[in-house]
Amino acid sequence: MAASADVLALAKIEINLNEIPEGKSVSFKWRGKPLFVRHRTKEEIDVAKAVPLNSLRDPEPDEARCQKPEFLVVIGVCTHLGCIPIADAGDYGPGGYYCPCHGSHYDAAGRIRRGPAPTNLEVPEYTFLNDNTIIVG
Repeated sequence: MAASADVLALAKIEINLNEIPEGKSVSFKWRGKPLFVRHRTKEEIDVAKAVPLNSLRDPEPDEARCQKPEFLVVIGVCTHLGCIPIADAGDYGPGGYYCPCHGSHYDAAGRIRRGPAPTNLEVPEYTFLNDNTIIVG
């Protein structure tokens, strides 16, 4: 049985990155979950790249989490109990995320830095159509 057209439409989302100002996160709904896309500043990128991997609970270099350094794309669901973190909050900003439910802090690469969450925010599959547009899913 093939998926219906409305189900297939939800499987992918096209995002115009020009609409996201530098230093800001924008939330989208994708597959029933929040999707966070952040246009990172040079400072956020530099700080994320400078973090020693041995200091991370779920070690993953910044380069492995972003296809282009200036854009972070993550599923906005805390990996602890599924709450929705707040963008530009927490102790690992600017550009970090904070889950107020149980106190998980993520940095500007979406990596868990403190609190009960066991893993980093999930990076979904996405593709750049051109310099200004991505397709997630």
